[in-house]
Amino acid sequence: MSDTVLYEPTIGMETHAELKTRSKMFCGCSAEFGGSPNSHVCPVCMGLPGSLPVPNQKAIEFVIKTAMALGCKINTPTIFHRKNYFYPDLPKAYQITQYGDEPIGTNGHLDITVNGAVKRVRIRRVHLEEDTGKLFHNAGDVSSLVDYNRCGVPLMEIVSEPDVESAEQAREYATTLRNILVYLGVSDGKMEEGSFRCEPNISIKPVGTTELGTRTELKNLNSFRVLFKSSEAEIKRQERLLRRGEKVMQATLRWDEANGVTVPMRYKESEADYRYFPDPDLVPLEFSDALLEGIRSSLPELPTAKAARFVADYGLSAYDAAVLTVERPIADYFESVANAAGDPKAAANWVTGELARLLNADNLDIRETRVTPAELAALIGLIRDGTISGTIAKAVFEEMFATGKSAHAIIDEKGLVQVSDASAIEGIVDEVIAANPGEAGRYRAGEDKLLGFFVGQVMRASKGKANPGLANQVVKKKLAS
Repeated sequence: MSDTVLYEPTIGMETHAELKTRSKMFCGCSAEFGGSPNSHVCPVCMGLPGSLPVPNQKAIEFVIKTAMALGCKINTPTIFHRKNYFYPDLPKAYQITQYGDEPIGTNGHLDITVNGAVKRVRIRRVHLEEDTGKLFHNAGDVSSLVDYNRCGVPLMEIVSEPDVESAEQAREYATTLRNILVYLGVSDGKMEEGSFRCEPNISIKPVGTTELGTRTELKNLNSFRVLFKSSEAEIKRQERLLRRGEKVMQATLRWDEANGVTVPMRYKESEADYRYFPDPDLVPLEFSDALLEGIRSSLPELPTAKAARFVADYGLSAYDAAVLTVERPIADYFESVANAAGDPKAAANWVTGELARLLNADNLDIRETRVTPAELAALIGLIRDGTISGTIAKAVFEEMFATGKSAHAIIDEKGLVQVSDASAIEGIVDEVIAANPGEAGRYRAGEDKLLGFFVGQVMRASKGKANPGLANQVVKKKLAS
C-alpha cells in the first residue's frame, strides 16, 4: 500500500449503562454499588441449579424509555437469549441478553455537535442484559479474586451504526448519550464506578472507499479522556500496520494507560462461538399500548431541547446554555435562580462561575451545595440594588457556600453595605491622591491608564465597600481639579 494513501476511521459505538434499579435484573438482590465482596448474591444471580429468573419490570421500563428518547422503534414481543461462554466472572457460564432482530429498541438516532456542526449517528439497537461479576488480579503473583456482587445487575447496551468518524466524535457521542441517560433518570452515569462504559469498534479504510476495514474492539473504557486517547491511538496503530503492508487482526483490545498503547486481550470470537439460543426460563415480553403511552408521556425535556429553550427564553449564549444543561440538576438550579432573581444572565454567570469554582474545589455535586437558589437570587438582587458591590458579593458568596448563611445575615454581621455616599468617598479619594503624588502628576500629564490604579486604591482603602462606579467618577473629578 502506498505511503500516500490517506485513511479515514469508521467507529461503531457500543455503550453499556447499569440501570438505576434497587434490585438486580432477575432476582431480588441489591443492585447497589460496592458492599462486602459476594454479599449481594443468591442462587438466581449465581445460576445455581433449580433457580429461576424473574425479570425486573423497572429495568424493562427504563430501557423502553431510553429507546423512545433515542427515537427507536419499540419491538413487542421481545425475547431474552443465552450467550454462552465461560469466564471466571460469569458463574453460570452464560449471560442472559437479547440477540437477533427484536431487541427492545431498534433504528433510532443520536445527534451530536462537534466543532459547531451537528452530526446524526444512527442507533442500531437498544437492548437489556445482565452484568457480570468483577475480577481483581493480585499484583506480583498469578492469583485473582472475584466479586459477584455486580453479577446480574441490569445492564442496558446501546449499539450505534459505524457512523462515528473520529476520536473526537466518539467522545462527544459518549458524552451526549451519558447526559441523556442521566436526564432520563435511568442510570447514574458514574463512569468511575463502571455504571457507564464505552466500547468503540474501530476500523480504517482508504479515503473515498466504502468497504469497511477489519475492526478491533476496545473494551470497558470508563472515562471520556481514555475513550478519546485510546481511540486515537488505535486509529494510528491500524494506519501504521496498513502502511507497512501488514493486516489488522480482528481482536478485543484493552487500553494500557501507562504506555499509551492498545494491547490485545484476545482475538475475536465469532457470534457462532457464543451459541445463542432463546432462554427457556423466560417468556417473551409483550408491551401494552397503555404501558408504552405511559412511558412516552413521562419523557422529560432532554439536554438539546433544554439548551435551545435557554437560548430562546433566557437570551443566553449557546455556550452558556450548553454548559448549564450538561447535568439536569445544574439546569434545574439555574432555572430556579434565574426565575427568582429575574436576571438570567447574572444567574448563569454565578452558576457557571463562582458556584462551579467552589463546587470543583470541594469536589461536590451541585445538589450538595448549602446555597439555595433563593439565596443566590437574593444575593444577585443585593448587587443590583447597590447594597453591595460585585467584589464584596464574591466574598459574601464564599461564606454562604461555606456556612449556609444567608447573604443578608453575612452583610449585617460584617457591616458590608456598600458606601454610596459621595462625600464619604471623596474623603477616601483625597487621602489616596495625597498618598500618591507621583502617580497623580503622571495622570495629569496624560497617563490615563493610572485611573484604574487610583480606583483600585480607593476600593482597597474602603475594604471593597465603596461604590465602584461612584469611586471612578470622584477620582476623575478630583484628579482633574
